[in-house]
Amino acid sequence: MDYIKAKKLLEKYGQQHLLRYYGELSDGERAELLSAISEIDFSILSCAAADGKKGVGKLSPADAMPLEETAERFKEFYDAGINAIKRGKVAAVLLAGGQGTRLGIDAPKGTFNIGIERELSIFACQMANLLQVAESAGEYPYLFVMTSTVNDGRTREFFKQNGYFGYRSDRIHFYVQRTAPAVSRDGKILLEEKYKPVLTPNGNGGWYTSLKNSPCGKILERAGIEWLNVYGVDNVLQKICDPVFIGATLLSGLPCSGKVVRKVSPEERVGVLCKENGLPAIVEYYELGEEYKSLKDNSGGLVYCYGVILNYLFNVAQLDKISQKPLPYHFAEKKVSYIEDGVKVTPESPNAYKLETLTVDLIKLMGGCLGFEVERRKEFAPVKNMTGTDSVDTARALLIENGVKL
Repeated sequence: MDYIKAKKLLEKYGQQHLLRYYGELSDGERAELLSAISEIDFSILSCAAADGKKGVGKLSPADAMPLEETAERFKEFYDAGINAIKRGKVAAVLLAGGQGTRLGIDAPKGTFNIGIERELSIFACQMANLLQVAESAGEYPYLFVMTSTVNDGRTREFFKQNGYFGYRSDRIHFYVQRTAPAVSRDGKILLEEKYKPVLTPNGNGGWYTSLKNSPCGKILERAGIEWLNVYGVDNVLQKICDPVFIGATLLSGLPCSGKVVRKVSPEERVGVLCKENGLPAIVEYYELGEEYKSLKDNSGGLVYCYGVILNYLFNVAQLDKISQKPLPYHFAEKKVSYIEDGVKVTPESPNAYKLETLTVDLIKLMGGCLGFEVERRKEFAPVKNMTGTDSVDTARALLIENGVKL
């Protein structure tokens, strides 16, 4: 893209300020700026603005398969799930695009050392669980690791340095999620340098389209994979390719499922499984109104009690059917450094929005979802903060409780 084409494009979307410093730039910087502009999907700015005004629809409670039923049908579910794994029909997708900034490291979040007397990264904790399933099944499910432009190289190198945690290296593949521009409160794309727009990972909702458009998409087709177990990097107790979870989903006849835990309080910061306008949906904690959040049933329990733990199973054929449908954008308010009047500004409070799509929004498009309750003390130990709730300390305590040597 040359300067004239870039100028016309930016005028169309009211983003001419991105060329404000063009006359000051070197030839290399000009080329980098024009290249970045050519890769931005400006149409998402209007889509995001419209999505942000929609709000949440009419909500009603959703059911989940309780722990008691899972216990009663354990062998039935396990046998169905382990058989699917043995036949190579299940693969895993790790959403690992985040950095460990809140944990005090300038590195991929999964590299954070959760150990005390030994090195034990978040990645290592999760890979140990996946390796256990692979050894039980005698088949190593493919693992697709979604990184970001910020941490892709360091994530790949960390897996390599750690011998892929004892897993078959030919079954682990990496791909990079797409980016979206960060915008000011008045909708203007920010510049992090005079020649570089602020581009950040576009949320985890685009994991499948990014996967399909990468070389990993060919592996998916060639291997005949029918189900994808998608999980987040935050949770050190995450059970990946869990045969019981897979079996329950297969036998339910539904195209997707999500692991849930019972919320400990109305304020717990987890998305909630419910129905939105009659369809299975997950509403993020910051979008759930107080009238729903604190609603109690006759026994005093929360009506909207099922919190998701970012562990889902999706049918690939159904994903292909819905993959062309656009997901709504969510506005994540963040502190973003930017250039103003030629000077770098580092704000002390949130000043901008990052535009993100979320995996939870796929649920409404899938046509049905099995809520699958799990024991939170055995499967939910998120590492979001250094101290306090959902912290390094609480995660370590739960790892020890589950017999993991730290």
